[in-house]
Amino acid sequence: MADLEVYKNLSPEKVERCMSVMQSGTQMIKLKRGTKGLVRLFYLDEHRTRLRWRPSRKSEKAKILIDSIYKVTEGRQSEIFHRQAEGHFDPSCCFTIYHGNHMESLDLITSNPEEARTWITGLKYLMAGISDEDSLAKRQRTHNQWVKQTFEEADKNGDGLLNIEEIHQLMHKLNVNLPRRKVRQMFQEADTDENQGTLTFEEFCVFYKMMSLRRDLYLLLLSYSDKKDHLTVEELAQFLKVEQKMNNVTTDYCLDIVRKFEVSEENKAKNVLGIEGFTNFMRSPACDIFNPLHHEVYQDMDQPLCNYYIASSHNTYLTGDQLLSQSKVDMYARVLQEGCRCVEVDCWDGPDGEPVVHHGYTLTSKILFRDVVETINKHAFVKNEFPVILSIENHCSVQQQRKIAQYLKGIFGDKLDLTSVDTGETKQLPSPQSLKGKILVKGKKLPYHLGDDAEEGEVSDEDSADDIEDECKFRLHYNNGTTEHQVESFIRKKLESLLKESQIRDKEDPDSFTVRALLKATHEGLNAHLKQHPDVKANGKKSHGRSLMTNFGKHKKTTNSRSKSCSTDDEEDTQQNPGKETGQLYRLGHRRKTMKLCRELSDLVVYTNSVAAQDIVDDGTTGNVLSFSETRAHQVVQQKSEQFMIYNQKQLTRIYPSAYRIDSSNFNPLPYWNAGCQLVALNYQSEGRMMQLNRAKFKTNGNCGYVLKPQQMCKGTFNPFSGDPLPANPKKQLILKVISGQQLPKPPDSMFGDRGEIIDPFVEVEIIGLPVDCCKDQTRVVDDNGFNPVWEETLTFTVHMPDIALVRFLVWDHDPIGRDFVGQRTVTFSSLVPGYRHVYLEGLTEASIFVHVTINEIYGKWSPLILNPSYTILHFLGATKNRQLQGLKGLFNKNPRHGSSENNSHYVRKRSIGDRILRRTASAPAKGRKKSKMGFQEMVEIKDSVSEASRDHDGVLRRTTRSLQERPVSLPVDKSLLGALSLPLSAAAKDAEGKEHSLVQI
Repeated sequence: MADLEVYKNLSPEKVERCMSVMQSGTQMIKLKRGTKGLVRLFYLDEHRTRLRWRPSRKSEKAKILIDSIYKVTEGRQSEIFHRQAEGHFDPSCCFTIYHGNHMESLDLITSNPEEARTWITGLKYLMAGISDEDSLAKRQRTHNQWVKQTFEEADKNGDGLLNIEEIHQLMHKLNVNLPRRKVRQMFQEADTDENQGTLTFEEFCVFYKMMSLRRDLYLLLLSYSDKKDHLTVEELAQFLKVEQKMNNVTTDYCLDIVRKFEVSEENKAKNVLGIEGFTNFMRSPACDIFNPLHHEVYQDMDQPLCNYYIASSHNTYLTGDQLLSQSKVDMYARVLQEGCRCVEVDCWDGPDGEPVVHHGYTLTSKILFRDVVETINKHAFVKNEFPVILSIENHCSVQQQRKIAQYLKGIFGDKLDLTSVDTGETKQLPSPQSLKGKILVKGKKLPYHLGDDAEEGEVSDEDSADDIEDECKFRLHYNNGTTEHQVESFIRKKLESLLKESQIRDKEDPDSFTVRALLKATHEGLNAHLKQHPDVKANGKKSHGRSLMTNFGKHKKTTNSRSKSCSTDDEEDTQQNPGKETGQLYRLGHRRKTMKLCRELSDLVVYTNSVAAQDIVDDGTTGNVLSFSETRAHQVVQQKSEQFMIYNQKQLTRIYPSAYRIDSSNFNPLPYWNAGCQLVALNYQSEGRMMQLNRAKFKTNGNCGYVLKPQQMCKGTFNPFSGDPLPANPKKQLILKVISGQQLPKPPDSMFGDRGEIIDPFVEVEIIGLPVDCCKDQTRVVDDNGFNPVWEETLTFTVHMPDIALVRFLVWDHDPIGRDFVGQRTVTFSSLVPGYRHVYLEGLTEASIFVHVTINEIYGKWSPLILNPSYTILHFLGATKNRQLQGLKGLFNKNPRHGSSENNSHYVRKRSIGDRILRRTASAPAKGRKKSKMGFQEMVEIKDSVSEASRDHDGVLRRTTRSLQERPVSLPVDKSLLGALSLPLSAAAKDAEGKEHSLVQI
């Protein structure tokens, strides 16, 4: 955002001129891939929050939020502009708006340069204002926008007034189930102008405030105000000290709260806080559940790099899947500004001697290495100065390696100079503090025995790209110009439809739609397509498309037999004589074990030397980075967790996703964090549970990308799978009173949208950390109320290692056949603050839950038994040890070849009809009723009640008193309860239990 600084100081006259033109609307040409362009009227909405256009088939979706705009570029810089062969557009009339998580581009052409300049200036001014907001200003702005937008959407006839029928429809949309008599009474009280029977926007605001009056907050205010309707400064100070556990509360601080949040001028004059001001204060960032001090760097940053978790991305350049998606340099800018500190650059030989970046052996697009380095240089230290690690995956010839080294040195300059870095004690990695403003190149280094005079040498060729199964690699040789296009087009459409289907599944069940299912469906669909279009085949050989998808459907087992007949020499022969295999997909058969590396590139690697597991020798060398795919790392964590933790106390380890994750899904990072792995690389372009955990972990410590590991992981060791891993350390007891919810929307993928039924919400709280701490519990269900449901239920958890634990709040909508995901918020345990707090759901403007947080320290071995009924006597006597370890397997990959380390880790809970009826009743007693620790279970093994009392597949503690039967989600409940179904274990689970993985040596 550095280039936006100049736009903050524009003159008011210029700003208003730009805003006026933009709100009036401008006709522009909207360029699209594969079309000549569409003429549309683009305009800024009256609140200056959204860019819209018309006409559009998308109607409501034809908008871009100003908040979502990443950058605006002038001229013909985007990929779509570059594809326009005519080139007759005046560059001064062209500009591009990049927006959204995947850097979508909106490419526009105005009729004259002045219009383009007006829009570019106006948009950058709005972006600059947003970037300069503090959290309170942003909260107030988004609330005001939400209220205004709600009014406009309720105003069906567009007359600027709401009648009683429109209000009733709005009540249903907002999940409010009030008697019509009560709604009419509030309507009449708010309708004070001459035009009776309708509400203006100002009157609607009064109506909305009446409807939103919080009984829970009002009772809280009364309890501290001696039953008055306001708090004095002294009473407010007492509340902050006693309930919110705040220190150094001064009179001036309390007066400042009154000045900022009180709306009544009369109350301000008296220096008191009324219910409306108290509500504004309690809903402000000051009373968020996340510790405001943790928005800044607060941890010790002078320890060695290996003592920190480091935010890391995988294949950073990709905007989507790993097979067909676009590569964009802007992805580097985005992840760096989000706090990521380790980015990946896959380098390959490009035309004209210019190295390119893309995902090798796939159809992803290519970008210039030079452009990537320039983008990283520009954005690396905009948000913070802590070091950036550049993970170079080098597949280039020596000639282009020299070009890579030249660009790195020429563009980064002094940022690569590490000669002045203080390493403290000998044989110790430097600290993030000492490396501020520096860029570390992670890559291969020439062996020391070669000597300094050697210009190049052989190094091992073990990295993430070479971990791709050989059957997944392919190169295209085609003629006639049609075969590749036909196959690519078909695969793209199939992938898009399958990925879209996966996105409408349970948001907390990422494995309900596996990569293997995607591959199988794509393969079958392609074969059917080719049978209908036999012209795609050539010369009686395998078709181009069949070969591609057949390769993706195979397993590792075929590699050895096939590689004997398909060597590197064959590959080189084919490249020299392309006619030999024209029209076919050529598979690489033999993995190269070594590669040539030039001295110039080797010398840039200082503290981050990439090594493979078999290359490690305990010679006291500092600066090695061990790289593992998730499947190999899973074996190490399972079998040698304590040795792995010791290794991670001296060196860095990077874990990256399996090659089978062509949909860019993410594995569960938790097991690797628990073993002390620093660089757990995820696909930042893929939203979901795993990225939410990653975002929550790194949001603490100022979101600087470096989070200090617990001291127990930096010195000494412990078994992360133990039932009591740190017996000498005090545990933490978390007591959460879930009080109420506010403005909970209908599920985002609701079939009927806003017209659907009013939701029946309940809250689930999950502790995510060491296996012994993984636990979840939930409130009862409140029927027909998403606007202001009240639960008033207390959930209690015991946490052995709070320093690495995450607390995840989930809101669900209960329905007769399961549950629908409404929203979530995940916070590190160490960032929780005590007292009455609001938990705002991520990505939702107004939705929140109101809780009271208490954290106690617990000493002694038996305290968990007393304070957390999740523990059983059997747990402490060791009788369930073997069963517990079996359950923990679900945290990792059960079958590495299937490429999913969180398989079977999320389940859908199933209860008896009686229990469901009880929990659906808002007035059902919370006390004296046994609660169930339930996970999300598609398939549940038939177990006895004792085994269920320990742990489920993903190692999550459950509290349950009954045996659950295994059944498909779609099966009617009554059949299952009558014992009509008893399914065997899934094949994947049997396969995983029947095999032992080979030991990976460290």
